[in-house]
Amino acid sequence: MPTDTKLTKSIGEHHVAAELARHGWAAALTRDGLARTDLLAVHTHDEARRSMIEVQVKTTLNKPEKFNWLLGLKAQTPAVSPREWFVLVGAPTDVTLQLRSFVIPRDHVAAAAWIGHQTWRTDPTVAPGKRNVGPDQSRVGVDIFAGYEGRWDLLHAEHTDDVPVLLPGWMRDNAQLERVGLPPEHPWRLRLPEW
Repeated sequence: MPTDTKLTKSIGEHHVAAELARHGWAAALTRDGLARTDLLAVHTHDEARRSMIEVQVKTTLNKPEKFNWLLGLKAQTPAVSPREWFVLVGAPTDVTLQLRSFVIPRDHVAAAAWIGHQTWRTDPTVAPGKRNVGPDQSRVGVDIFAGYEGRWDLLHAEHTDDVPVLLPGWMRDNAQLERVGLPPEHPWRLRLPEW
């Protein structure tokens, strides 16, 4: 089991590249330093269309029931293109278990990280001053992204705005609370989709 963060990152990136290839995407790892994109991929089955996507990979190494991802301020910034995706990879510490992948539009990840953290931080049942960690330390658990597991088919959407929101319903309710809301500049602040 690797403890080196670079090895963990490598596990996720190579896993995603392999899965993309299995689903008809020719993927290339980008060099370190290209913000927000670990892989670029072109769909190879439709030569006329040649869809391209940008993928950021986040990998956690843990027991499957404890999978969670640190999704700080950079992950909470909205998409700047209609083809930006995250693939969150859960790598079990037990190497006999399969890796798990969650294929999610960037704007969905940004919303989930913010809503989840602000819900936790501003919980009115917790004494004031007990939860002072900022959104840069947002951690999101596997249960929040369960609807996106293995959803490589979502990558075929013309625009990530066309992808249904598969987050838990309570997140939509909480996004409308003044104490929670959505990240600054998030497109859902103008129109919150149904889910």
